[in-house]
Amino acid sequence: MNTAQDLAQRVLTTISDAIVAADRDGMIQFWNPGAERIFGYSPDEAVGQSLDLIIPERQRARHWDGYRHVMSTGQSRYGQGDLLSVPSMRKDGTRISVEFTIIPLTDAHSRMEGTAAIMRDVTKRFEEMRALRQKLANATGTVEKTSDQARL
Repeated sequence: MNTAQDLAQRVLTTISDAIVAADRDGMIQFWNPGAERIFGYSPDEAVGQSLDLIIPERQRARHWDGYRHVMSTGQSRYGQGDLLSVPSMRKDGTRISVEFTIIPLTDAHSRMEGTAAIMRDVTKRFEEMRALRQKLANATGTVEKTSDQARL
């Protein structure tokens, strides 16, 4: 690797994690190969579309409330490297679970221009944990419904 630009280019074009950037209005401006692999949309299909493309309908109102808050205040409880786990949706309608961090995108005057997110499909791990919780509940005779169980 020769420069920071080479590194940045390699990270942005990875196929392991999705990297998606959206403007103030939630319109997708950047969609990397990882996003194509995870969500099933090509860059031509995704760029210029609303983030609703990958947000299940049931979660949209909550998402947009939070997104508008971040755009107006520049503050997010998930902007400090904390992972957020949410349900998402693939092109074929399959529901998946993703973990992501967000990166605020600001102009030279620190005004919010949009966000970038680095996302990872954690559906398999989520389903394994749900199965383990169910086995534990069955073994102990308890019935537990968590918010995680309602996600997918």
